Amino acid sequence: MKYVVAALILGVLVLGGFSCEGTRTGTGSNPGTGTGFQVKIGAGDGQVTSSEVKPLLLDDEPLLLEDEGGVDVSGGADNHRCHVCHVNYAEEKLAVTHAKAGIGCARCHGESDEHIADESWASGGNGTAPDIIFVRNEINGFCFGCHAAGTLSGSQHAVAVAGSGEKVCTDCHGRHRLPVRRCRWK
Repeated sequence: MKYVVAALILGVLVLGGFSCEGTRTGTGSNPGTGTGFQVKIGAGDGQVTSSEVKPLLLDDEPLLLEDEGGVDVSGGADNHRCHVCHVNYAEEKLAVTHAKAGIGCARCHGESDEHIADESWASGGNGTAPDIIFVRNEINGFCFGCHAAGTLSGSQHAVAVAGSGEKVCTDCHGRHRLPVRRCRWK
């Protein structure tokens, strides 16, 4: 069965106009060895070959994503341990605002060393929860620990301050709350 699938994929690639041609060049993916590999995609005019696109190597600039001119949180909190997996929060408004003020992920979620070290979720495991995780009805109480309810301006905060649970801070501030849980914690 696996050979049938492989044959079908190969057939689609050939009929789709994809081809690979071995070449002998002085440059390529193995500089100095005299060997290279050229991939042609498409058919006729407009073909692009791998020799026209330089591969990105580990020591090429930019060395870090931060070097590409993303959000500047210099002088703020260092959340690199979290952003290794949760890269979506590196530019999320709530996280960036707090990081610029020197308040990192660990202030709200704990150091979470076991969570950070556990990569079992990547192979289908349940993973380890962060030290502190908030269910919806706990969010406002925690936020009000730093942002006192009496200091919030505007009528839009009235529902959250009332404590009905109808609105929580993360409903409006940032995209910090995941709409769907992706892990079933240990």
